[in-house]
Amino acid sequence: MSLHQLYVALFIGGLVLLASIVATRLATGAGLPSLLLFLAVGIGIGQVGLDFDNAQLAQELGTAALGVILVEGGLTTRFSDIRKVLAPAGVLATVGVGVSTVVTAAIVHFLLGMDWQLALLLGAIVSSTDAAAVFSILRVVPLPRRLSGLLEAESGFNDAPAVILVLLFSVTPLHLEPGEIAWTLVYQLSIGALIGLGCGLLGAMALRRIALPAAGLYPLATFGLGMLAFAAAGAANASAFLAAYLAGVVLANSGLPHRSATRSFAEGSAWLAQIGLFVILGLLVTPMDLIDEIVPAAVAGLGLLLVARPLSVLVSLLGFRIPVREQVFLSWAGLRGAVPIVLATYPIVEGVADSWRLLHIVFILVVLFTVVQGPSLRMVAARLNLIPRDTTREIQVDAAPLDVLGAELLTMTVLPGSRLHNVTVLELRLPDPSVITLIVRDGRSFVPEPLTRLQVNDDLLIVTTTATRDLAERRLRAVSRRGKLAYWFDEYGESG
Repeated sequence: MSLHQLYVALFIGGLVLLASIVATRLATGAGLPSLLLFLAVGIGIGQVGLDFDNAQLAQELGTAALGVILVEGGLTTRFSDIRKVLAPAGVLATVGVGVSTVVTAAIVHFLLGMDWQLALLLGAIVSSTDAAAVFSILRVVPLPRRLSGLLEAESGFNDAPAVILVLLFSVTPLHLEPGEIAWTLVYQLSIGALIGLGCGLLGAMALRRIALPAAGLYPLATFGLGMLAFAAAGAANASAFLAAYLAGVVLANSGLPHRSATRSFAEGSAWLAQIGLFVILGLLVTPMDLIDEIVPAAVAGLGLLLVARPLSVLVSLLGFRIPVREQVFLSWAGLRGAVPIVLATYPIVEGVADSWRLLHIVFILVVLFTVVQGPSLRMVAARLNLIPRDTTREIQVDAAPLDVLGAELLTMTVLPGSRLHNVTVLELRLPDPSVITLIVRDGRSFVPEPLTRLQVNDDLLIVTTTATRDLAERRLRAVSRRGKLAYWFDEYGESG
């Protein structure tokens, strides 16, 4: 590729990225996961002249993107939300995937005459809920914490068993050994879980003890640990998806510094991965090839939505005290998204006969599911009385009022040797309306009073406006260098 071609490629990529971000805003307003418009962007690019049919490259890039999405899902998961639902989520992610696979396979085999290998592959491909789609919907549909935690944990866990089943069913000729399937599932899930938990725990211990030279390195290090777990598990022939999610959960709930920055970095990375992933998957298909598979996709989708998913939820939750109305919602909320389309490339790469047909069926099924389920989830939750009455108040509190007010939150630490030591809040004289809102000292946080004296190793949280941020920073630097009488010594805190 020449330098000019590189610039053209980057220009087109930037346009696609910006178009996809605008599409995200439109999709969010309509209550749809953004994947629909991302897929449309990919199909549109394919129709204007970019020919792409490399299933193996799509599989490799898609798998890496799913790793990024699952790390982000773990980093944005609060353990307190999923702690009490780990057991039912684990059963849904394993037993539920198995039941859904078998029931869907039987439906398409007997109703559509599909041979058993393709039927089992289709059942396994669509058996897991999609993490990206679920995380996207949970951001806009308020649910009780236990229910949202159950959906979140299930979507984070169940990709792993689905991938294992798809790989087992992609062997040609197909041979099913129950012992081999059970051993593969146990090995991949257990080793993947150990690697994910190990990377998360060791990484958290290291980051708590190592002072990095720049705050921006903490999000990079945290996210890098999640991807390290993903790659290490994959290299060990274990479940990379499970390892990535668990590493993210552990890191997010270990009290690491700069959690807000880490979460923002992870969300941005996941959005970029989703955009690239969905556009590539959209490039893989041609609209004319989809027409003949609309009826099979509708039959498979209805069987999954009305029979397989409800039955898998019922069987999986028999031993748990989950209310019937929550089980009904779980049955309806089994969203499908990028994961099934990526998994549909696996049998293509393995050379399974008619596997391109599976990709077309899965593509249509995912689009139909998204159109039907996405906008309806809030209505279904409301009809089942699952939306808390104080939802509006919670959303208002959770919104970012600092942005609305044009304010910013600054953090700083009083370092050894700083002249800020022993200066009172009143003597600091920050420019109005800047104010120290919180001090963290020896692991204890408190709201300072005007006569509170700052001490070495204090962590300060300072709220200021965008207009006065520079003045506040300069005042802090000046006092840190020359003390409370800094201006008398012509010290005005210039940077550098």
